Amino acid sequence: MCGRCGTRGSPRSGSRSGEDARGGSWHPASCRVVPMSLAVFAMADAELARQRAHVRRTRAEGSRMGLLSEAVTGRLKNLPEGSLRQADLDTLLVTERIFGPLGAAVQASRFIALATHPELRAESDRVDTAEEALDDTVAVDDPHVAETAAQRHAFEKTLMTMIEESGIAEDEAALLDALDTAHPEDPEDTPEPDAKDGGMSAFEAVTKLPHDFSPARVRCAVLAQELATRD
Repeated sequence: MCGRCGTRGSPRSGSRSGEDARGGSWHPASCRVVPMSLAVFAMADAELARQRAHVRRTRAEGSRMGLLSEAVTGRLKNLPEGSLRQADLDTLLVTERIFGPLGAAVQASRFIALATHPELRAESDRVDTAEEALDDTVAVDDPHVAETAAQRHAFEKTLMTMIEESGIAEDEAALLDALDTAHPEDPEDTPEPDAKDGGMSAFEAVTKLPHDFSPARVRCAVLAQELATRD
């Protein structure tokens, strides 16, 4: 039996009980898996903390817009002055550092829509506030959880419709075409992750990172995603 985790098993043949052949304590592979997994998550959490610290430094040192790539700033430069919030630029900076300029350029469509449609910005703030209210005092089966998920789903549908109808999506598509032309990639060099092989997309990896969301807020996000999947 492993003295650390209580797992039953046998040490290597010829060794004393509880010790391996080299005289060290014996532990089954399963005993090491959990610590390794925790270490991976700790590293991911530390990386996110580092990214947030970087954003805070840029806030003190100067404009965050200047730290974004041209692919992103090119989409934002014609927006009305003051229409982009500091939080918008912070999010784009973190997105670009994790997913690259392409990911941030696509995400910029969201902030362009919010910056140019005050009614959407107000509704976004209202839904954000409702989600933030789902703290640890709210049970996962509280009716407010499902109600807030429905509000999030409805808002995202409205936002996507606005992006499509206002021409923002066309600008995004044109940018992606231009990037594809300037930086063609061989599909064989960038294989899609295969779930059967244990592959994981960048989005899936981020959603599995540890967050400080309450169980109710996590449940709200899951319900909102389920509603989106049904559409």
